[in-house]
Parts: sequence; C-alpha cells; structure tokens
Amino acid sequence: MEISIVTSLFHSDRYIEEFYIRMTKAVKQITEDYEIIFVNDGSPDRSLEKAVNLYNRDEKITIIDLSRNFSHHKALLTGLKYASGDKIFLIDSDLEESPELIGEFYNEFINSDADSVYGVQKRRNGQIASKITGNLFYIFFNYLSGYKIARNQMTVRLMSRRFVQSLLKFRDKEVFLPGLISMTGFVQIPFWVSKKYKGNSTYTFKRKISLFVNSITSFSSKPLLFIFYSGILIFSISTIFALNLIIKRIFFRVYLTGWPSLMVSIWLLGGITILSIGIIGIYLSKIFMETKDRPLTIVRRIYSHAEDTEN
Repeated sequence: MEISIVTSLFHSDRYIEEFYIRMTKAVKQITEDYEIIFVNDGSPDRSLEKAVNLYNRDEKITIIDLSRNFSHHKALLTGLKYASGDKIFLIDSDLEESPELIGEFYNEFINSDADSVYGVQKRRNGQIASKITGNLFYIFFNYLSGYKIARNQMTVRLMSRRFVQSLLKFRDKEVFLPGLISMTGFVQIPFWVSKKYKGNSTYTFKRKISLFVNSITSFSSKPLLFIFYSGILIFSISTIFALNLIIKRIFFRVYLTGWPSLMVSIWLLGGITILSIGIIGIYLSKIFMETKDRPLTIVRRIYSHAEDTEN
C-alpha cells in the first residue's frame, strides 16, 4: 500500500461527502494504491451512516466505528494502528484543512529526508481571545515541557511507516498527540499552509482547559518542582519574619498589631496549600489511570472490504 489516509469523524456529516470526493481526486493524482480510513469517534449525527454509504460504493474505504466518543487524538491514534500504507497522511475531515494538501505534502516529503512533514498555520484563525489563549498555550507548554512543539501546528501531516510504528509504541492513556509526536523524534519539518475557518469548533472552552492541563501534566514535572521551591521560599520568608518578631519582642518590647495583614497571610498560605494539593492530586490521578491499563479506545465494528473478502 502506497498511501493510507486517516481521518476522524465527529459532527462531520456536513463535510464527509465533499471530503471524500476531493480527497479521492487528489490522491489519485499521486497513486491508485491507497486507502481511506474513517474513524467514527462516537459522532451523534449521521456521520457513520454517510461513511457506510461511501464504503458500499468504494472498496478503498475502511471504517473504524468506536463504541463511544473517546476524544479526537485517541481516535486518530486508533486509525493509525489500522493504517497499512508506506506513507500515512493524517488530516481532519471538516475541510478546514484542504484535502488537496496531500499533493503538496507528498512532494515535500519525497524531496526531503524527513520522516514527518507537518502543517503549520501561516496565520492563526479565530477570534482575538482564541488567538491569545492559543499563543499562551504554546508558550507555557514549551517553557514547562522538555519537548518543544511548533506553534499553531495542525492535524494534517504526512508520515513514514517507521515514524508511525515508533509513535504507536507509546502507551499513554491520556493522549496529547503533538507532544507524543515531538517525543518520537526523527526528522520532522514544518510545511506552512493556510487553514480555513468555519466559525465554530467542537473544541469547547472546557475541552481546551482539559487539554491544556492534560498536556502540561503529561509532559512536565515542573509544576511539582514549583510546589517544592514555593515551599522553600515561604518557609524562608516566614522564618525571617518570625525571628524579627522575636527579637523586637525580647529586646525592644515592641508589640505589633496587624490583623488585616495576618488574615491576608492566612488566606495566601491557604490558597497556596490548596493549589499545591490540587496539582499533586492531578499527578496522582494520572498515575491511577495509567496503572489501570485500560484500552485507549474500544472498537465496536470494523468495516473492511479485505475482511469481507476473506469471509
């Protein structure tokens, strides 16, 4: 198999037909030896129904139907497990990333020694608040993590077989795909592209916060070090103040008042304590989830023409 195309489906029924037509036309300009793998991530709309209709018309289509919604990144990793191509093209199906990019990525790939060519937005789309929070995310992640990721990178990327096989060796249960891809290593080069903006996203503010917390705690222990050094700093300052009070009380008979400052100190230390316990709790919950060794996703059914032929 020359090329495997992997994409996920979630609220995708409006786009899947056009995606299929454009992607099929684009990949046929490269090779006739390809497959398209749709991973239905528990989509509540008619995405699966429309994908099955395409499957019945085209033997190059495979559908991985997950038992429920597991998350975008987990669905994509599941699709990569079933890809058999020498090159694997990863892309979203919502048409924000143009299917025709496969030709440009293929040319860049074969003319370089890279194992991965990944898309990076020339200009981040969305509202001002979204742009600011997006930039802050990359700043914080790259500062806290030992694995740097490119700003404004996209899902779309073309990868070699050995790169994908190495990526799939990770057994993380809480998946942040860009971080895992960065950890995989090899030669990875950016490819600047324009991303269309359709005005809404399945990534709600709550999901973005969850992704941020998950990504930081999965790839960095610096928040724990922050707690340790904060404790040393607070202990040092409080010791100095305590010695100062004792000296003034014994030698200078100075009685200090200051209930407001005392209350502020109590609230400050209480807040830092609760924050520290919360950070430690997040790390403990991750250990708890990893030790359960639960499957990354659960596949309800696989629609495969190869299996149908064997049966």
